[in-house]
Amino acid sequence: MPVRSSSSSVFVWPDWALVDRAARSWASRVVRERGGVRRIGYFGSYSRGDWGPGSDLDMVVVVDHADEPFVRRAARWDTTDLPVPVDLLVYTDAEWRALDRGSRFFRTLEREAR
Repeated sequence: MPVRSSSSSVFVWPDWALVDRAARSWASRVVRERGGVRRIGYFGSYSRGDWGPGSDLDMVVVVDHADEPFVRRAARWDTTDLPVPVDLLVYTDAEWRALDRGSRFFRTLEREAR
């Protein structure tokens, strides 16, 4: 989340390096603590380098299987220790393999995912 710069009232939004380190650390912890995680990555403005104040971190996780419907899965993942808000998408491996490889979304992921 934004932090105050010294004693001024100016807010400084976390930069790419801080967000990248935090995302990689979060991903490593999640892989250690949860079973069945196949892939984790981020895409969007932080991946492209055009983030700015108010930018969130767009993340995708692929898991072996899930008991919840797609629209409810992200709520079961704690991203509160990341320095910016997170838009998390959690796919099962079967859903990931079924994605339309020609869709704009999939092409974006291929181009941007870290």
